[in-house]
Amino acid sequence: MSAPALSVLVLFAHPALEKSRVNLELGEAVADMPGVTFCDLYELYPAFDIRVEEQQRLLTEHDLIVLQHPFYWYSSPAILKEYQDLVLQHGWAYGTGGTALQGKRMMQVITTGGSESAYTEDGLNRYTIRELLRPFERTARLCGMDYLPPFVAFGSLRMNADDITRHGREYRAILEALRDDRLDPSLAEDQPRINCGPVVRSLLGEAADV
Repeated sequence: MSAPALSVLVLFAHPALEKSRVNLELGEAVADMPGVTFCDLYELYPAFDIRVEEQQRLLTEHDLIVLQHPFYWYSSPAILKEYQDLVLQHGWAYGTGGTALQGKRMMQVITTGGSESAYTEDGLNRYTIRELLRPFERTARLCGMDYLPPFVAFGSLRMNADDITRHGREYRAILEALRDDRLDPSLAEDQPRINCGPVVRSLLGEAADV
């Protein structure tokens, strides 16, 4: 097997993983992948004492940064905000001399309790997922990173076992393709998520259930 084209860092944040079905499946689907470093932030830093230099080193050593988390109150669990506040320092990640992350890619992998229809202009939340994730996109772009369309597992509260397994399979396939630089993210540029029909079918075949 040839070496991966890109190295991947997954920053995983879930404060109550023992209660999660979908994030647990998604994490297990990719944690053992060659070329992937899986970093469970709540497990590493239960007191939020994030080791800034260690995390900055990890960021510089990887090409694709993945933020995996449940979509809490239109944002992320608290430790991921703490991570951004402490690790993405002025003069290092952005601002004068802050070029450490330029040219890297960033993608989010999120789960929502609500259905996909709830994230529309006429739906319960009034905005699309892409619109609600704009602060993360702007953070990535301020740091000189390319922001990829997110992987979204909608309706996680009511998802059955087969759908959970399918999402894990799709996540692994997409991450493998990104790692090996054989997936064009523009296939999903106008879609609410990267795990849309065209992308999934291109990786898993026309029979893929999307």
